[in-house]
Amino acid sequence: MRISAIQFRIGWCHFLLAAMAVLLLVSGAFAQSCSLCYTQAASAGSRLIHGLRSGILVLIIPPMCMSVGITVLAYKKRNQFNRQPRSTSNRTGSGW
Repeated sequence: MRISAIQFRIGWCHFLLAAMAVLLLVSGAFAQSCSLCYTQAASAGSRLIHGLRSGILVLIIPPMCMSVGITVLAYKKRNQFNRQPRSTSNRTGSGW
C-alpha cells in the first residue's frame, strides 16, 4: 500500500506541529526545581557546582545512549517479522 505525496506531506506537517507543541509545553517543566537543591547549589562553592554538573552528565548520558541504541536496533529489526509467506509448493516439496 503506497501513500500519496499529499498524505506524506500532511503526515510530516502533523509531526512538525506535534514536535513544536511539545517544545513549547516543555518550558513549564524548566521552571520546576527542587528548592532544597537550588538553595544548596546557590550557597555552594565552585567545586560543588562543578561536581553537580558532572553528576548531572553522569546521570543523563548512559540512559540517553541506551535509548539511542534501542532505537537503532528497533529500526534495523523493524521488518524481521514482516517477511512474505512462502508459496505452498515449497512447503510440500522435497525441501523438508
